[in-house]
Amino acid sequence: MIRFECDYAEGCHPAILEALTASNFDQTPGYGLDPYCEEARSMIKNVCDAPQADIHFLVGGTQANATVISSLLRPFEGVLSAPTGHIACHETGAIEHSGHKVLPLDKDLIARHAEESCDADYQALNESKITASMVRWAMEEHLHNPVHEHVVKPAMVYLAHPSENGMLYTKKELSDIASACHMYGIPLYVDGARLGYGLVADGNDLSIKDLAKLADIFYIGGTKCGALFGEAIVITNSMLNRDFRYTIKMNGGMLAKGRLLGIQYKTLMSLTDEGCTLYEAICRSAVVQAYRIRDAFVAKGLKMACASRTNQQFVILTAEQQKVLGKQFAFEYWGPHDATHDVVRFCTSWATKKENVDVLLEAIAHL
Repeated sequence: MIRFECDYAEGCHPAILEALTASNFDQTPGYGLDPYCEEARSMIKNVCDAPQADIHFLVGGTQANATVISSLLRPFEGVLSAPTGHIACHETGAIEHSGHKVLPLDKDLIARHAEESCDADYQALNESKITASMVRWAMEEHLHNPVHEHVVKPAMVYLAHPSENGMLYTKKELSDIASACHMYGIPLYVDGARLGYGLVADGNDLSIKDLAKLADIFYIGGTKCGALFGEAIVITNSMLNRDFRYTIKMNGGMLAKGRLLGIQYKTLMSLTDEGCTLYEAICRSAVVQAYRIRDAFVAKGLKMACASRTNQQFVILTAEQQKVLGKQFAFEYWGPHDATHDVVRFCTSWATKKENVDVLLEAIAHL
């Protein structure tokens, strides 16, 4: 069975294993207070051109999202998100478990502002994205609600880059959202679980330095982008860093052997001979293979559910086509498309082998 259902089926990049092995018998302080984590923090600050940033290493994406959101919100506050955002549909209620409601920016909100809305707002939702207009409408509706003290207060914005279905925010789109957040005095948080794949995607114009300037807080995903595990949270708004380590510990995100995270990010942030980070280099190979899969489906006359430009590709297949491909390949069921078709996801990773993709392309050609 050749697996394409996720981008964390393999372990980690060999350079990380080598670094972990080489440092195995070093004695260091725990909980991320070791020299490896300090060096990794310096490297991330340099890559982001954000010398003032605070960097924290957590064990996984769910812990990162739950920790960030619960640390920033007061008990009566909630977080604005696309209805298909990861925290709204793929976190098993982790945010609600922390005592905070996920507030979806949905089609009903757009419909209530029909005079101001446009096709771009609906298109954004189809791409699992949000717009600055939607943020403003949600905030204004709450502020002008005569019973606003009886409902959850929207107090931060969550989005993912890439989005849940592999779509990208442009620099202008994120700039506009950041401006809307600043207008209402709420933080912008960007989930970067697959950030590496977005940074190297065709047509992407949003750099990690741009992200550091626009987002109050974001994370550089490692689990899905070559690390054995772990995420690096970057806080660029110093007002949000107070007592953050307490919240990490409380949410189960603090690793006693914290140096394991520092060593991994030190490796991922190292520069290659091409002048880019190892993080970007290995993610680029995943995107290249994903495009080959997309092009094969399109050449066969099959339709893609969305125009993803990252390592996730969503194709519309019949049950019979899924059965045929499922004999040799693992992929993920995403949801129904119509009465006779479903959307399924094929996902590449930093470790996807070209020869495995070759086998898949041949199978697609014979569907």
